[in-house]
Amino acid sequence: MNGGDLQIPFRHRQAAHCESGTIANLLSWAGLEISEALAFGIGGGLFFGYFPFVRINRLPLVTFRKAPGAIFKKVVRRLGVNFEVRKFRDPEESMAALDAILERGIPVGVQTGVFWLPYFPPALRFHFNAHNLVVMGREGGDYLVSDPLFDVILRCPRRDLMTARFAKGALAPQGRMYYLEKVPERVDLAGAVRSGLGEVVRVMLSIPLPIIGIRGIRFLARQLEGWPARLGERKTVLYLGHVIRMQEEIGTGGAGFRFIFGAFLQEAAELLDNPRLAERSREATEVGDRWRDFALQGARFCKGRDDGASSPQRLAALLRGCADGEERLFRGLRGDL
Repeated sequence: MNGGDLQIPFRHRQAAHCESGTIANLLSWAGLEISEALAFGIGGGLFFGYFPFVRINRLPLVTFRKAPGAIFKKVVRRLGVNFEVRKFRDPEESMAALDAILERGIPVGVQTGVFWLPYFPPALRFHFNAHNLVVMGREGGDYLVSDPLFDVILRCPRRDLMTARFAKGALAPQGRMYYLEKVPERVDLAGAVRSGLGEVVRVMLSIPLPIIGIRGIRFLARQLEGWPARLGERKTVLYLGHVIRMQEEIGTGGAGFRFIFGAFLQEAAELLDNPRLAERSREATEVGDRWRDFALQGARFCKGRDDGASSPQRLAALLRGCADGEERLFRGLRGDL
C-alpha cells in the first residue's frame, strides 16, 4: 500500500506522440532539455512495416513507428543516460515498485492499455496496449499522471492504473515501467542525431524484407489492390479502415510521424551545421501530406462515398506515391550523411 501524498516537481509538456513525448519530458526533468522531435529522431523512431501474420484486433498489423519501448532504449543509450526498465508478473508487486521509485523523487514512465485509463473520453478508448505516460506523484487514492496527449496533469485511481498496466492482448505491457538514474554532464548530441538518422535511412531503404520500409509500403499497395477479389467488399472496407486507423489514430500515425521527423530534420540541420537537412525537412512534410491524402480518400471509400477517385486501385496508386516520395527522401538523406 502506498504512503501519503507525494508530488515530484515535473514540467508537463503536451506532445504529438506518447513515447517520444514521455522521453523528452523525462530527459528535461533530468536536466537535458530536448524536444519531442529530437527524441523521436535520435531514437530512430520512423518506420514502416506491414505484417499480415501478426494480428491486432484480428486484423494485420500495420506500423509506422518502431516497436514500443525501442525508441526510449535507443535515445537513452545514444545519449549515455543510465536507466532502468522493469516488467512484472504480479500487479501488486508492480505498484509497490512504482511507489518505491516515486519515494526516491524520480518520475516513472509506464506502458499502459488506453482502454482502461478513465480520463480518456469514452469515444477514444480502444484496446491499444502501448500507450506511454509519466507517473509523477500521488494524492489521496489517485496517482498524478503526466500524459503527453493531454494539456494538463491528470489523476488516475490506483486500481485503474494497475489494470491499465496489466492490460491483456497484443503488446501487453506486463507492468512495464522505466526511469532515469543519471544523465551525464556532457552528451554527444550531434553524434546521437547522426546515429538515429542513419538507422532510419538503413531501415527504410536497406532491410531485404518485402514487408518493411519502402518495400513494405509497395507490398501493402499490392495487397490493397487484391483485397476486393480476395476478401470481398465488406472485408476490404474492414481492412482498409484498420490501416487508416493505425495511420491516423493509433500512436500518431503515418502522416503525423512524418511531420515529427521533418521537425527533427530541422533541428538536425542546425546541430550538424548541414543546411541540406532543412531541405529534406520540407520533403518529409510533403510525404506526410501524401499520407494524409491517402487517409482522406480511403475514409471516403470506407464510408461508401467512392466517386472513382478512392477506389482500391486509385488508393494503391496513392500508396505507391507515398513510397516514391519516401524513397527520394531517404536516398537523399543517405547522400547527405
